[in-house]
Amino acid sequence: MPPGAISPAQPPSPSSHAGEQDVDLTAMAIEHKMNALNGHANGNGHPAPVLQDLDASKLEYHLTSNPRPVPDEAVACSGTETICTDHMLVASWNYQTGWSAPQIRPYGAFTLMPTASVLHYGTECFDGLKAYRGHDGALRLFRPHLNAARLAMSALRISLPGFDPAALERLLHALVAVDAPRWLPRRGAAGRYLYLRPAVIATQAQLGVQVPKEALLFATASFLPRLDEKPGGQRLHTSPEDTVRAWVGGFGHAKLGANYAPSFPAMAEAQARGFGQVLWLYGPEGLCTEAGTSNFFVLLRPRGAARPQLVTAPLGDRLILDGVNRRSVLELARERLGEHLDVVERRFTIDEVVEAEREGRLVESFVSGTAVSGAPPFSGPHEADAAP
Repeated sequence: MPPGAISPAQPPSPSSHAGEQDVDLTAMAIEHKMNALNGHANGNGHPAPVLQDLDASKLEYHLTSNPRPVPDEAVACSGTETICTDHMLVASWNYQTGWSAPQIRPYGAFTLMPTASVLHYGTECFDGLKAYRGHDGALRLFRPHLNAARLAMSALRISLPGFDPAALERLLHALVAVDAPRWLPRRGAAGRYLYLRPAVIATQAQLGVQVPKEALLFATASFLPRLDEKPGGQRLHTSPEDTVRAWVGGFGHAKLGANYAPSFPAMAEAQARGFGQVLWLYGPEGLCTEAGTSNFFVLLRPRGAARPQLVTAPLGDRLILDGVNRRSVLELARERLGEHLDVVERRFTIDEVVEAEREGRLVESFVSGTAVSGAPPFSGPHEADAAP
């Protein structure tokens, strides 16, 4: 199945009775936001103001006259600060005018007021993808249209301004074209990459729980520690019973900072016990969702089945992120391994995984994500029983 765009929320059924509660308020809010962006009538029946959309054709270049020496990748990733390339992408938004002309300008600090919305209410979202130097010398981005669409969806989920994903995709290509030739030179850079981090934050300097009226979109490029080169894979520890990373009706499907910070204590505790990451479980059944910040897969042999199953959690309940690498793994498995195994997106529990391992039916498990690419989480065939 080809990659699909984010489907718009469905309007309420015409058969809904007057005064009946709409149980999908978030979906309706996103649809109203999309209607406003498209110039539809507002709630008073008047045409919504036409705001300037994010327009890649208006990109302005303000390049540094003093580029920094490109550091060694290993040295750059060994400290406590992310070392970014010479430039970043920036565009501001205002509720009265829309998006400003985007700029590629020298990398540097932002100025935010202490009362900025992002600092108090978590009104921010981000995404991540890589720019590669191929063995043929070409620079490539991996399915950037999916990351751009996901960032737009994440922004709308928390009432940040929407934008045309195709425009962001073009702007990311422009940023890579400016900095990657120096930071990923043709000679000696085959297989290396830069990590791109686009983000949207609310900058309105006013306290109060409200929909933001000002925002900033920006993107940086940097080296990233190679998490996929750890030998032996990772051992996973299941999440504590008093900690829930995501829940039905929440925002686990959106890439928000609010998904991550509350998970740090559990992650630190797992690592202190010698585990690599947390396998996040949900509900009294112990449903497997994600491992750390990555999508989680198991390859097992169901009892009485002739073919093994590649199993991962579904997207329908919005507990997990629609990972770009996850989508790629599923598509490749269906296309190239469809004669040998069944690819299944379904709910499955930690008890099912442990039982399959004890009975010798667990072939392997692994995770996928932008940072780790694809990596086995268990360092040996008998590690699963150490997870609880």
